[in-house]
Amino acid sequence: MKNNIVLCGFMGSGKSTVGKILAQKLNFTFKDSDECIEQRENMSVSEIFKTYGEEYFRKTESLVIKELSLQNGLVISTGGGAVLNSDNAAALRQSGTVIFLDVTPETVLERLKNDASRPLLQRKDKAEAITELLIARKPVYQAAAHYAVNANRDALKTVEEILTLQGI
Repeated sequence: MKNNIVLCGFMGSGKSTVGKILAQKLNFTFKDSDECIEQRENMSVSEIFKTYGEEYFRKTESLVIKELSLQNGLVISTGGGAVLNSDNAAALRQSGTVIFLDVTPETVLERLKNDASRPLLQRKDKAEAITELLIARKPVYQAAAHYAVNANRDALKTVEEILTLQGI
């Protein structure tokens, strides 16, 4: 049994922010799967999408997730679409506890209003895109996770709830 903590959820749910704080409190290593992909490919996620397309990105993401899942003592922040792949979700569940950071579309819109780096939000109707994607993905996030926590609040409060769920 692995002892990782995996954070899944929609873009802007706070996975990286919460993950860094959580890793520090647990004395774990923080790994962001998107950053691992960027290092491996030597380009940003946006550039990968533009240059090679989403399918290539998803294949690379699956390789990175498999590698991370084999390690111990990690807090893993996954990309927003990572657990849409059932093999990724299964590998992450086997590697430790998966926590779904649940947010409303309003929270996502507020947090990402000035973020131009999200390939799936490069649309004029950003609010509609967020709502549609979040509604479609929420059941998948819930199914992939062992627990769901409210992430519409301050990151420290979210971390405290995760630590409580872990019995810490």
